[in-house]
Amino acid sequence: MTQIKDIQPTEVWSVFDQMLQIPRPSRHEEKIQEWAVKFGEDLGLETIKDAVGNVIIKKPATPGMENRKTVVIQGHLDMVPQKNSDKEHDFVNDPIEAYIDGEWVTANGTTLGADNGIGVSSAMAVLASTTIKHGPIEVLLTATEETGMDGANGLKAGLLDADILINTDTEDEGVFSVGCAGGIDVTATFKNKTKKADKKYAAYKLSITGLKGGHSGVDIHLGRGNANKVFFRILKAAGEQLGVKLADIQGGSLRNAIPREAFGVVLVKPKKAEALAALVAEIGEAVKAELINVEPGLSVALEETELPKTRMAGSLQKKLTNAVWAAPNDVVRMSDTMPGTVETSTNLAIVKSDDQKVVASCLVRSFSETAKLALATRLEAVFSLAGAKVELTGSYPGWQPNVNSEILEEMKGLYEKRFGKQPQLLAMHAGLECGILGATYTNWDMISVGPTIKYPHSPDEKVNIETVQKYWDFLVDTLENVPVK
Repeated sequence: MTQIKDIQPTEVWSVFDQMLQIPRPSRHEEKIQEWAVKFGEDLGLETIKDAVGNVIIKKPATPGMENRKTVVIQGHLDMVPQKNSDKEHDFVNDPIEAYIDGEWVTANGTTLGADNGIGVSSAMAVLASTTIKHGPIEVLLTATEETGMDGANGLKAGLLDADILINTDTEDEGVFSVGCAGGIDVTATFKNKTKKADKKYAAYKLSITGLKGGHSGVDIHLGRGNANKVFFRILKAAGEQLGVKLADIQGGSLRNAIPREAFGVVLVKPKKAEALAALVAEIGEAVKAELINVEPGLSVALEETELPKTRMAGSLQKKLTNAVWAAPNDVVRMSDTMPGTVETSTNLAIVKSDDQKVVASCLVRSFSETAKLALATRLEAVFSLAGAKVELTGSYPGWQPNVNSEILEEMKGLYEKRFGKQPQLLAMHAGLECGILGATYTNWDMISVGPTIKYPHSPDEKVNIETVQKYWDFLVDTLENVPVK
């Protein structure tokens, strides 16, 4: 039976087999960092571990290639620790139980760590090779990418001398990532003014469920429903027409996810209860009709519930409702340089209340730094007018596609020569380390490539064996044909 370390190309798979034995969940990366440092030192190469846990290894050019531009091959050392509920596994101490499943390598009930372990393995294989012809090589292995991009954010200028960055974190063979969006969080906080709930009112739970949700960058262009928007669309009409009061709202859960569900308790005078039910049904059916092709599972439900002790003051309810309903959401602008690609978007991800405050959270993304900030301040204006305290935090830069990239043109030609077809170019409306790294090393000509990995961040993660060979062959071609300085 073939073992993982014996799969072709063995240069890559033998290294990945080593990585499978070393626990490396995000924020528990000491062992894999020690392994990487030892790997470089055992080869007699200059090896650095910086203050934030990044590992840098430098390899001189092979004879006759000294005049080529310096290339940094970059990947991240950490992996996402996810497992099935019935699987016993300690990600901090246990190795990954990987196995070959036909055309794929996968793991037994856990994430595999091919994201970004295969990319890291290819970088180490280049360092260990005595046959690849290449110019000066630098390998950058970043820390804690999956939970904050800490390594990329903490990388200091002056540690690397490269002219070209090859990021290895793209997960579709034959697709070149040539740009990614930056982001910024917009958080609006209202002081929750409450009043005692009048016992003459009846209470109902309004539930918006069944939406698909999805990644707020990658899926934002699909026109999916936003549970917060649907909830406040109904509340605005119900408040204005029937005097409905809001007691509580719990909408969305993650800042980078399109909200799938929203739940709230509303109060209405009993004599208007039937009218409320009819209004909720009417708007619910209208929204279902509008979204029928993308959200067939949408459900809008109203059911009687226990009367709460307090409800939101009418003035706050009106301001919150109008602000949430008015706030821009979804795609705001498409890219001029990458047709069919979203340039700028925002996702009204969370609206939640407690006894002290009501918080609305939005994540703005854009390839353009100025467009990102413009949209963030637009949201700030909407919520500020409603009386909220608004904070703009967590800003990270995007990677603007460079249609004149020298390494892109070289790699496109090499790919077509080897495989007989043009690669697909992709600018991701999500964050890659390239944006952050390129803000520190502004001279870098950047591109991202990789093998085909399916279902990363889940226990179904798997990497296609054939595409690893294609990716490796293409990486070798690229290094042997790097432009001269």
